Parts: sequence; structure tokens; C-alpha cells
Amino acid sequence: MTTTERPTNLDRLAALDPVFAQLVGATAQYVRAIPELTDREKAFLCVAADVCQGSLGLAFTAHVRTGLAAGVSTSDIRELLRFVSYDCGYHAATAGIERITELEAELGLPRPDAEPLAPELLSTGPDAAPSPLPDPVRARLDELDEHFTGYFDLQSRMRTGHGPGTLSERERGLVSLSVDVHYQTLADTFRTHVGRALRGGAAPEDVRAGLRFNAQFGVTRAWHAWEALNVILAEK
Repeated sequence: MTTTERPTNLDRLAALDPVFAQLVGATAQYVRAIPELTDREKAFLCVAADVCQGSLGLAFTAHVRTGLAAGVSTSDIRELLRFVSYDCGYHAATAGIERITELEAELGLPRPDAEPLAPELLSTGPDAAPSPLPDPVRARLDELDEHFTGYFDLQSRMRTGHGPGTLSERERGLVSLSVDVHYQTLADTFRTHVGRALRGGAAPEDVRAGLRFNAQFGVTRAWHAWEALNVILAEK
């Protein structure tokens, strides 16, 4: 590397531990070659993993830089963080928002503007928009707790927007089922999120590719997820 070249992500890792950098490099090369996922989807899955696992240092920075090089904007990443807060928790997503704001400043990128949500999406009263939750999901939630159903209604309404700066339904499904893998919530929610990805246009092999990609974030978690996913896809 010449004095004018910027250190790569692997260069930074090699400065910490050269053998570990070899492990990371070989692993990244293997999973990045998965053809069914777009570079944008791969960037989203990496950032979601960082937030779920509280890994907001070198890995998060590397994944954001890789995403930017592939055409993913910090506006896209902010939208991902807003969306994933539903499942990973607002406290975890807050740390991601703080870190992306710091990176925007470090990289000299402007902080993107975002349109505020419509008041009816934020309301839980009679003026609230209809719940976007499918009826079977609401019925299952009602069996657990009606207040919890109301919470889900609110969270779902706030994430109903589509258009510039938002995630596609396929991307939402792949990210959501990945959160399940990180937290090992592989029952009802995993089944629902696999269904979301399929409704969004993902083929079963695309869903399987999402799980293959997630193996890098914990092979034992992926192992258990494979057992659940194979059952779900066999029923389709």
C-alpha cells in the first residue's frame, strides 16, 4: 500500500491481528459471492447484524463504507435503522443512529432530511389510520394481550411508507427474518417474516441466500435457523 492509498477495512484489521484479518477476508469473500442477494441487501443485512449484536465499532464502520461504495446512501441506512428498531428495540437502534451521525460527520457527508410522519400514523385513537397488520397476525396477538396488539398496530402504521428512501417489501422481509436469526426467535415471528420476504417477491432460494449470508454473524445461530427455515419452506 502506498502512502497515498487509504487503508482498507482488512488493512485496519490486519493492524490489530493479521491472522484474524485472514479469517475475516476469506469469510467475507465467500459470503459476498452469494448471487441471489443484491449488494444493497447485503449491506442492509450487515448493518442490521451490527445493531442487533451491539457491534458499532470497526465492523459497523466497515459495513457502512462498503455500502456507500455500492451506492447505498446514509439516508438508506437511516431508514434501515428506523425500520429495524421495531424488532431489535429502540435502545439498540438509537446507538446505531448515533453512530451513523458520527460517520456522516467523519466522512463529510450531509445529514439527510426526512419527511415527518403523518399525524394519523402516530395516533392510537379514533383518528389513527387502519392497522396494516394481516388479520391472522392480529388475531394471534390478541390471544397474547390486547394492549400488545395495539403496540404492534402503532409500530406497523409508522412503517407503512413506501417510495424514495424506504425499504422494499423484499428488503424488509430479509432484514426482519435476519433479526430473528440474531435473537433466535425462530417460531411465530420468523415464520411471519419469511412470509413477508416471499410476499415481497423473494423466491425461496433468495430467502435461503439470506440465511447463508447470515452465517458469518454466528454459525450456531444460523444452524438453528436452518432447522426452522427448512420446515417453513417445506410447507410452502
